[in-house]
Amino acid sequence: MKGFPLVAAAVVVAVLGAPARAHHSFAATYDQSKTVTLEGKLVQFLYRNPHAFVHVLARDDKGQEQRWAVEWGGAGQLQGQGITRETLKPGDVVVITGNPARSPGEYRLRMLTLRRPADGFGWGTREGEIVE
Repeated sequence: MKGFPLVAAAVVVAVLGAPARAHHSFAATYDQSKTVTLEGKLVQFLYRNPHAFVHVLARDDKGQEQRWAVEWGGAGQLQGQGITRETLKPGDVVVITGNPARSPGEYRLRMLTLRRPADGFGWGTREGEIVE
């Protein structure tokens, strides 16, 4: 009976922690077996938690301009990797690779790499630059 409070606490932590871990299942939203590359103009950079987003006007595979929502890491994670809310500005031309949305017709990506050709800035190619 002495161990019961410890076991009960462990069960509560496991049960309450499961939804938080499930939230981070990129595999449910993005097809990680595919990679898409877009080049376009940044229109918005939402630097926030739990996930930052980059919105880019870029052409789809039919040549039509679309607004793409690219999901990135949270502000805290990105700050630890040298990214601040000042890193990207509307009007920046960027090249992004990422995993596409599983849902057809959704213009969403999970960020894998980002380059800004104008000044050579890049993210996602060095060790530790990942989205979790």
